Amino acid sequence: MQVFETKIIARIHTDFPTKFGIPRQSGLADELIGEIVFEPEFRVKESLRGIEGFSHLWLIWQFSEAVRDTWSPTVRPPRLGGNKRMGVFATRSPFRPNAIGLSCVKLISVEQSTERGHYLRVAGADLMDGTPILDIKPYLPIADCHPEATSGFAGEREGYSLEVEFPEELACRLSPEKLTALKQVLSQDPRPAYQDDPDRIYGFEFSGHEVKFRVKDGRLYVIELE
Repeated sequence: MQVFETKIIARIHTDFPTKFGIPRQSGLADELIGEIVFEPEFRVKESLRGIEGFSHLWLIWQFSEAVRDTWSPTVRPPRLGGNKRMGVFATRSPFRPNAIGLSCVKLISVEQSTERGHYLRVAGADLMDGTPILDIKPYLPIADCHPEATSGFAGEREGYSLEVEFPEELACRLSPEKLTALKQVLSQDPRPAYQDDPDRIYGFEFSGHEVKFRVKDGRLYVIELE
């Protein structure tokens, strides 16, 4: 089998230190902010020349927490409750022959600092903090946008969202921007699709806080923000 090497050109920094809670796809929580910081070898101003003219970017990245030596031709998509197998190439599962992900994000700005050099602020990323970025390409509406496209089995839950109950005494612990982003994340229902216990308390880390919640009758109730 032929093998080729790829280089990590950057890493993205987000509010998610662990996998649980991250939106299932990019763009579902468009208030989430990430910062793409280039590795020293690629920290070259000229490499970003012209990028500010694009509103969106494709990120090609590595599922760094799902790298395996073996692969399976079928996987259990969470979208189907984890109970039905589909072909790996018909899914966006992280468990692939090559652990590579693809995300479309909105470019907010190109920033600069002494420590980081030139870096990118983006919105809507579905990546864990520290995820390796392998490449960045501009999103081109004329080529990349297909309004007539169909979603296959992944479209069965399009439009699904939860009402989020967030007590004011907890909400005030977050900045307005972080609060809006977190509500978007929670409305997408971070739970595994096969779990629906109204008494179970779930939790994940977000922006330095431990968020705890439960779900009952289509509503998500935040019960703690530690």
